[in-house]
Amino acid sequence: MLLPKDEEIIAAALCNVPQLATLERASLEITRMGGLTNLVYRVRGVDGVALCLRIPGEGTAAFVDRDAESVNAAAAASAGVAPEVLHFGDDGVLLMPFLPGDTMSPSRFANKGGATSRAGAALRMLHTSGEVFVGTFELFQQIDKYLEELGDNASMPDGYHDALKAAQGVRSALAAWPLPSAPCHCDPLCENFIDDGQCMRIIDFEYAGMNDPMWDLGDFAVEAGLDAEGERELLRAYFGSEPPTAAERGRLVLYKAMCDLLWTLWGLLQHKNGNPAEDFWAYSIGRLKRCRMLMAKPEFAEHVAAVRAGNVAG
Repeated sequence: MLLPKDEEIIAAALCNVPQLATLERASLEITRMGGLTNLVYRVRGVDGVALCLRIPGEGTAAFVDRDAESVNAAAAASAGVAPEVLHFGDDGVLLMPFLPGDTMSPSRFANKGGATSRAGAALRMLHTSGEVFVGTFELFQQIDKYLEELGDNASMPDGYHDALKAAQGVRSALAAWPLPSAPCHCDPLCENFIDDGQCMRIIDFEYAGMNDPMWDLGDFAVEAGLDAEGERELLRAYFGSEPPTAAERGRLVLYKAMCDLLWTLWGLLQHKNGNPAEDFWAYSIGRLKRCRMLMAKPEFAEHVAAVRAGNVAG
């Protein structure tokens, strides 16, 4: 059952979406779906066709470029990995087909046979599509941006600045051998993958941009909670008959740590903005703890050295 506030938001959105503006509200079956920062609804008309209506959450304009998202979402659809964009308004309201299949989660990736391979194949399809996304996603520039938005007086979890200082070695190693930029999702949460058992589709291109493709793999590995075998499955699906080099495997591990460092700040922004979706202070503390634990492992330094050495085989 929708809340009165939902009904108000939907009524305003329906008026501005051409495909829905002529329909009577009473003829539509509307169900609230998930979403951390946005409002997402399944809309089913009398014809039985289901659509997905995404309405931007309050405050998201501060950190999401909706013009870029519009172009990138359409490009991802052209690449064959994302649903068609039926409407993308100046207000960021998005209408697309509602995809059949499972909305993925860490447990589903762990228990649904072949799902991790299908995700790896989908990311490979996106990265090698030849599409060019608007904007770039550069890790340390994004960290600087979030720190600026938080301000000098922001409360930070204990140890964040120590972790950021330690990350400068990672920064120099990644910069020593940059990979060609590719169209990347940049925020591969499990819930942004829809799996019908045959094909994995990707949604939500709010943070998409041209980026080091290994970012998507490292971030996905963290979000899905992949164990060592899961990471091997992901890499096999992504690289196919040519196994990854030591430097490529190292980049995945480095980005596992760095995505937690970055999303710690994202969580702090949600906390600052009063996002009620979850306890974002606890979310940020958990992200930072995992980042520091990974960076403290002896093998992490070995991965940094492999990345710094370059794209050598092995």
